[in-house]
Amino acid sequence: MAKLLHLTCSPRAESESSAGARVFLDGFRQARPDWDVDLVDIWRERMPEFTGPIVEAKYARMKAQAFNGTQRDSFAEAERMALRFSLADRVLISTPMWNFGIPYKLKQWFDIIVQPGLTFRFDPSQGYLPLLNDRPTLVIIASGSDFATGMNRGRIDMATPYLREILRFIGIRNVRFVLIGPTTGPQAPIDAARERAHQRLAAMAATF
Repeated sequence: MAKLLHLTCSPRAESESSAGARVFLDGFRQARPDWDVDLVDIWRERMPEFTGPIVEAKYARMKAQAFNGTQRDSFAEAERMALRFSLADRVLISTPMWNFGIPYKLKQWFDIIVQPGLTFRFDPSQGYLPLLNDRPTLVIIASGSDFATGMNRGRIDMATPYLREILRFIGIRNVRFVLIGPTTGPQAPIDAARERAHQRLAAMAATF
């Protein structure tokens, strides 16, 4: 069965990023009723802390050294997470913007799966090379400021370029972004931004 993996990154069920994802998924399920939607809630999924054996395993792998028992067990968790991602035919990431970047749990998720031999490799003559196949990917980012139209009062969006680059690094280039904002301040701009984003997401769902 074809699969869409939804990486949901807000701890708040009523968040704007989650609401946008629901609009998209409602349309996607109507357009592709035979697809499976695999939900990965980074606040509920067990993720290993990136310390100790898993760090040692990463560097052992880079040096082509054998794992010891604890390194093998820790790296197996990274393999499980990376495999779940790699098996998806389509990817949806819905996330808030925190302090101009991404939530620390989402950064942790990437730190775990971006591993040598899992999602990238290094060739002395070519440098870093991705190991994942490209696939359509949609990223929904909700922010307090209006980054969608540029009315952000000089604030810098560091979430979009980071996500674009880390996905490209592991092989995902077909990425589209939908920004929702502002989500704070006067109600009228919030409602207008939400409506614009939801209309766009509903339209995209039909052909994603």
